[in-house]
Amino acid sequence: MSTPHRPPHRAPRRDSALWSALAAVVTTVSVTAGDAVARVYPYGPRHRSVNDLGNQFVPFHAHLWDLLHGRAAGGLLFNWQSGYGTSFLPDFGTYLTSPFAPLVGLFPRAEIDLAVYVVSVLKTAAAAAAMVWLLRTLRRGPGWAAAVLGASYALCGWSVIEAAYNPMWLDGLIAFPLLCLAGEWALRGRRPVAAPVVVGLCWTANFYTAYMATLGAALVLLVRVVLTRETVRDRLRVAARAARHVVLGVALAAPVLVPLFLSSRQAYPGWTRQFAPVSWPDLFARALPATYSFSSPAVFVGTGTLLLAAALPLHRGVPVRTRWWWTGLAVAVALSFQWTPTHLAWHVFATPNGSPYRQTFVLAGILVIAAWTAAADGWPDLRALAAGAALLAAAAAWAARSQLANGTALLL
Repeated sequence: MSTPHRPPHRAPRRDSALWSALAAVVTTVSVTAGDAVARVYPYGPRHRSVNDLGNQFVPFHAHLWDLLHGRAAGGLLFNWQSGYGTSFLPDFGTYLTSPFAPLVGLFPRAEIDLAVYVVSVLKTAAAAAAMVWLLRTLRRGPGWAAAVLGASYALCGWSVIEAAYNPMWLDGLIAFPLLCLAGEWALRGRRPVAAPVVVGLCWTANFYTAYMATLGAALVLLVRVVLTRETVRDRLRVAARAARHVVLGVALAAPVLVPLFLSSRQAYPGWTRQFAPVSWPDLFARALPATYSFSSPAVFVGTGTLLLAAALPLHRGVPVRTRWWWTGLAVAVALSFQWTPTHLAWHVFATPNGSPYRQTFVLAGILVIAAWTAAADGWPDLRALAAGAALLAAAAAWAARSQLANGTALLL
């Protein structure tokens, strides 16, 4: 008597969950070990809560803690604990609507700094897990390689240098692979209910980075549609499904978004800045480890990931259209960082007062997808790897002209 046939999709799902969990563990260990070596709080005397983190984000989470425990002076609409009192709903929608934010209520009030740190680490780990799930959905391949690439995405330079001190930005790091996954559902005509819910959750968690992640996911879906659908009719059908998911998802987030947008229109005007693109040597320098500059894109995702992405154009095991479309997408997104109209499109048509490269996590994610495309169907041969290494060497040589590229960065 033969054994019952098991649905073929169950094992891959279980495998993806295991590899996602591994990526989350690797990411958590890496972040905490790095902070411990650097003697950063809570592992040493160097404190994280400076500038916006200490003056805005931690106090907002402290007020959320008071709300959760019934001790707040005010409520969700108004906060009497800031200055002479101020409206709180817009701040809540901007900084505290992440599903991770209520976790601060599990910590003592006196340890709110530690609570925000733990939540930030958990978000970073969740981004790694989400990216692994996306990679395994796009195409099958070595699970351990997907785990490594997922961790490299979560530990990209943008994440550990910039977003770590802006906890709400880390929701965008999670949103990009989740929104790409929703795009994949639209491509396959699956999960018509779950997709809008995912979109709504991402936009509720942090609309600013979710907007950037949505643009990036749309570009990824564009490549997927071109590579997998041949007729214009089929492509338009996928685009319509994806657009419907986005509209419904944003509508689900409307209770948070509408008060936020109305308050932003009535807010006191801030500074107006003109965008000045960073020099190309500086841009390539930020693709190296151990470099820092507040006003340039921290795109480093690991040397191995960059090597795989650079080797993709000559990887003969991957169809020509596939390798050139993914390579072209990565190049086009990088170029869009340097052109004022596309820079404005990435940033909701207003140059931010802080870092002008807040969309860098999207490029990091696309590079990881390109690296996975190069690894999933078989490793690149020596010819492709040599070409990729030569390309990285040329980029490093160009980066050496930048003052940001120190000897340690070039050696690593």
